[in-house]
Amino acid sequence: MSGSDVRAFFEALPSRFHAAAAEGVTAVYQFDLSGDEGGQYHLHIADQTCRVSPGVHPMPNVTLRMAGEDCVAILDGRLNGVSAYLSGRLKMEGDVGLAMKLAAFFPDLKPK
Repeated sequence: MSGSDVRAFFEALPSRFHAAAAEGVTAVYQFDLSGDEGGQYHLHIADQTCRVSPGVHPMPNVTLRMAGEDCVAILDGRLNGVSAYLSGRLKMEGDVGLAMKLAAFFPDLKPK
């Protein structure tokens, strides 16, 4: 997977968003991805909508740092986010509770 594939994956997230799961949630998730598939993206959830933008948000609620390939593996259901965090492959800053809700917003991305 190349960096453009990672970008395409993030751009497709709004179409996979489960709005009902985000009722009452307003949050910005910053993804800081390293490696060959690296880049910065932020996911803005508000009013049961999801918007993805490239770059760094000035005040995210939670920041998730990992290799680009690990991020796609987590979002694609091939890598468990909790185990990635416990093994140090995923680092989080900010509201960990919001990070835990992320999977509910994208139920079709659950591990297979």
